[in-house]
Amino acid sequence: MAVITITRQIAARGDEIAVALAERLNYKFIDRKTIEKKIVELGFSEKKLPKYDERKPGFFANLTKDRDEYLNYLQVAVLDAASQDNVILIGRGAFVILQKLVSLVPLKFYADDSVRVRRLQEEFSIDEKHALARIAESDTNRKGFHRSFFDVDNDDPRNFLLTVNTGVLSIPTVTTMVEDLVKNHVTPRMSEEGCSMCRNLLKTQRLVNTLIFDYNVNINYLHADVDETGKIITLQGVADSHAVVEHAVTLSAKILPDCVIKSAVSVVQDSKKFHIGFN
Repeated sequence: MAVITITRQIAARGDEIAVALAERLNYKFIDRKTIEKKIVELGFSEKKLPKYDERKPGFFANLTKDRDEYLNYLQVAVLDAASQDNVILIGRGAFVILQKLVSLVPLKFYADDSVRVRRLQEEFSIDEKHALARIAESDTNRKGFHRSFFDVDNDDPRNFLLTVNTGVLSIPTVTTMVEDLVKNHVTPRMSEEGCSMCRNLLKTQRLVNTLIFDYNVNINYLHADVDETGKIITLQGVADSHAVVEHAVTLSAKILPDCVIKSAVSVVQDSKKFHIGFN
């Protein structure tokens, strides 16, 4: 019926709520390890994961091609998981990657610092100072991750359908709230349209990855848009010659012969000076 994404602060009970929701709704919970495993299966180095996984990349890590590779693999992993429908995904910017799905239910869970400190102290037997340090580090990493990869603020409530203070509400209460929200908000038609769009987005991102990783197409910031029918795909990015663009269009037409391939790729002399944000 729906795809639920959960964005949470550390010690805001996000993972526990995800498990409870999955049981209550009979949804599949796609946890961190599942997404990581998929990213590695797609071709990303397992050793490099800690540099990017829900944390702000360091200065040099942010400049390397590994960053773009991680993002491309991450998008396929998330879209592939979401295409199963009736799933719950946690973290990894899933609410941004899936924002075009009408069946998306993006949730944000938070709690006051005093509550999070107490929970961390109880869970890890640490003092207040160390608990506060963990909170500061986690909040900074998660904010940096979303800003670096998607140019969004993960604390902005406008990015979510529902934000919940889990320091006030219990897990059963939150679970009931979300269950009612999903049942009353996502109609069968929305679910069908969401599934269709997810499949189209997955097909398009797989095309991008094939061009980059299998054919070494040299287009900076390469990404693609797909229309509602899934039949018209428009390549986006920055290239240094028309020949490169034409080659990408030709390859794309061979990879997806049932689609019309268009190009909105900019051709400039020094493409590395340009920066394109996430769409």
